[in-house]
Amino acid sequence: MCDKGSLGRLFPYTPDSSSLTVECPASDYSASSIARAVEDCNAHLLNLNVTSAESAVPGNIVVDLRVNHRNADAVSRSLERYGFMVTSKDSPLTPLEEKARGNALELLHYLEM
Repeated sequence: MCDKGSLGRLFPYTPDSSSLTVECPASDYSASSIARAVEDCNAHLLNLNVTSAESAVPGNIVVDLRVNHRNADAVSRSLERYGFMVTSKDSPLTPLEEKARGNALELLHYLEM
């Protein structure tokens, strides 16, 4: 079992990053394909860890990723285009912060008109 210090080395704190969990059949797993899908969004792959988490689909591999974008939506769409199933996304902004950000962007849009 890993202690907290070991996990800190595997998943170091990185500001302005988000985490995703991806599943794929074991025969389709390719770290280079995952990295290419991430880099197609002008993002960098910071961590890639194959985990022992129980998959919803028997025979699938579960991969935890960390990318250098705060919003994981574009990376998620790219991974899905490459045939990977994204099972979770974790962006650092809370729903309230996302709503406030959206409201601020709408206000800026009206002010620019």
